[in-house]
This record gives sequence, C-alpha cells and structure tokens, in this order.
Amino acid sequence: MPTPLPQGIHKRSLLREDVYHSIRDAIVNGTLAPGERLKDPELEAWLGVSRTPIREALLRLERAGLIIATPGRATTVAPLDPGSTVNAQQVVAAMHELATRLAVPALGAPDLAALTAANTRFSAALDDDDVDAALAADDDFHSVFIGRCGNAMIPEVLDSALPVLRRVERQRFSLHSARHSVTAHAEIIRLAGMGDADAAALASRENWLSLGSGTDG
Repeated sequence: MPTPLPQGIHKRSLLREDVYHSIRDAIVNGTLAPGERLKDPELEAWLGVSRTPIREALLRLERAGLIIATPGRATTVAPLDPGSTVNAQQVVAAMHELATRLAVPALGAPDLAALTAANTRFSAALDDDDVDAALAADDDFHSVFIGRCGNAMIPEVLDSALPVLRRVERQRFSLHSARHSVTAHAEIIRLAGMGDADAAALASRENWLSLGSGTDG
C-alpha cells in the first residue's frame, strides 16, 4: 500500500478527527486508490498513532462509503460507485440549496465580495489546470453560504456526504467542462445580491446536480 510521505507526521496527541481527515483526504485525492488494501501497521507508521483511532476512522469511512471492510478479511478503498455518487450528490445539492436559502437574507457586502473573490480564484485555478486550488476556491465559495446559514447541522451532513462526491469533483475539475461552474457561481452571486433567496438556492442546487451531467459543483 503506498502511503504519503513523510511518515510519522502525527503525534500521539492527534485528535481522532485529524486521523479521519488524513485517511479520507488520501482516498479522495487518489493517493489511496480504489481497491487499495488498507493495512493497520502501514497506517500506524504513516500517521504515527495507535491502532485505536485508526480503526475508529475506518469505521467512519465505511459509513461514508469510502472503504469496504469485510470481517476477517481485507479492508479496501471503495471503488467509484455511480449509485453511491448519485445518492451523495442529491444530499449535497439539497444541503447547499437549504444553506443558500437561509443565508441570502443575512449576506452583506463583505460576503458578496468574498463570493466574487472565491469565484475569481476558482476561474484562475481552472485556467492553470490546478485541481487542488480549484477545489479549495470552490469550497471557499460555498462556505460563505454555509457560514451564514445559521444551521449547524448542515455542515455536519455535508461532512458525511461530500467525500464520496469529492472524488468525482477531482475528475471533473480537470476537464474544460468545469468552466460551467464559473458562470453558475456568477449567477448565484447575482441572485444573492438581489436578495432573491429562492432563486439563488435553486441555482445552487442545479450547480451541484450538474456534476452528473458532465460539469461540476
């Protein structure tokens, strides 16, 4: 199993959440590929923690649909599954629709400026074929609405559903069709600036659902 370098990057005091995020991100970014066998000793050497937080993280990843654990046999990275992707996409789209609808009435000029700046960075990252920067800018864009929505459960649900979709996003953001989201984001900003919460929410929902049609979120 190839593991990211350097090894032992985490200390004993590492929070369980950090162990989960480290393994999750390695799966999402393709370092741990679909079908890759996850071995406890190698994960322990990489993360520098004991087996207990690793097993807890693997249980969470199994519930999130990112790994397959067969009792008494191997634990492997789950393949890209169209059904699981669609399920996650529907949940993510619904959560962003709700977040946008709740957030728009609370948005101020600094928020709209942050949305515009994030979309500008997103566009530039796509032009540079920088998938990591595009994903970060896209997250910054949508996090404005998440941060202003006032519903703490929305980010919790997204944290569970988004990782499955993120693997598909990485593929889409390497394609020219991802330019579609720059325009979609601009329309969301325009509607939010007008105070039209319902229209902005629907535009956000369609932006995420477009992932399955060859574009992206």
